[in-house]
Amino acid sequence: MKNFSVLLLAVVFVLGVSSVFVVAEGQRGIVFQFKKIKRDSAGEMVVYEPGLHFKVPFIESVKKLDARIQTLDEAPDRFVTAEKKDLMVDSYVKWRIVDFSRFYLRTSGNFDNASALLKQKVNNGLRTEFGTRTIQEIVSGERDDLMAKALESAVSSRDDLGIEVVDVRVKAINLPNEVSNSIFERMRAERNAVAKEHRSKGQEQSEVIRATIDAKVTVMLADAQKSAFEIRGEGDALAAKVYADAYNKDPEFYSFFRSLEAYEKSFNSKNDIMVVKPDSDFFHYLKDTAKAK
Repeated sequence: MKNFSVLLLAVVFVLGVSSVFVVAEGQRGIVFQFKKIKRDSAGEMVVYEPGLHFKVPFIESVKKLDARIQTLDEAPDRFVTAEKKDLMVDSYVKWRIVDFSRFYLRTSGNFDNASALLKQKVNNGLRTEFGTRTIQEIVSGERDDLMAKALESAVSSRDDLGIEVVDVRVKAINLPNEVSNSIFERMRAERNAVAKEHRSKGQEQSEVIRATIDAKVTVMLADAQKSAFEIRGEGDALAAKVYADAYNKDPEFYSFFRSLEAYEKSFNSKNDIMVVKPDSDFFHYLKDTAKAK
C-alpha cells in the first residue's frame, strides 16, 4: 500500500509538472493538440503571453517564439543603378514578430524561412530604389531617402508574414571586385601619365635653367677675362711708362741697375758656367770698374 501511494504521488507530480509551462519575457507560446494548433471558440490561434500557463499533459505541446527584435544581416548583394552600373550593397534589417499566428502559418515558426522571405522582400525594395538612381546620387546624400523608401516598401511584410520591419540600413556601398580592380588600374595609369608629364616638364625646365645659367656663366667669364686683359694691359702700360720715365731721368743709372740685376741672376749659383768673350757688352760695367781702379 505504501509503494502504491509513492507511485501515485510520483504520477501526480509528473502530471502536474507536465501540465505547466512558462513563457519567458520576450517570448510567445503556441499550443498544439495532437500536432494541430490550438484555437479558441472563434477559430483563432491561441497565443500565450509571458507567464505561467497550463496545458493537457501528453496531449498538448508548446512551441515558443522569440518576440524580441531580430537582425537580418547577411552577405552583400549586387544591385544595378540607373546607368546600368553594378554595386555591392551591404545592408541589414531590424524586424520583429507582431502577428504570431500569421507568422507561424507562413513560416512554420522557422526563423530561417522568415529571414529568407523578408530578405527577398527588402531586396526587391532596395533594387527598385537603386535602379532609379545614379551612383553619384546614391553617394552624394540620397542614401537616407533610399533607406526610407526601402522601409516603406517592406511595410507589406506585416500582412504577408506577420512581421514588422523596424529599420532598414545600408552599411556600405562598394563596386564589385572586378570593377574596382579595373578602376584602380585605370586611376593608377592616369596618375602615372600625369606624373610622367610633370617629370618631363620638370626636366625641360631644368634643361632651360641649366642652359640659361651656363650662358650667364660663359658671359660672366668672358667679361671677367676681358676686364683682366684690360687691367693687365693698363698695368703693363703703366709699368712701361714708369720704366720709361725712370730711364729718361738717368739712362746711365738705369742701364747700370739693369746690368746689376742681370749679374745677380746670372751668378746666383756657384755651379753656373758662362762662356763669353771678355770684351762682351755683358761685362761693360765690370770693365769700366776695373779701369777706374
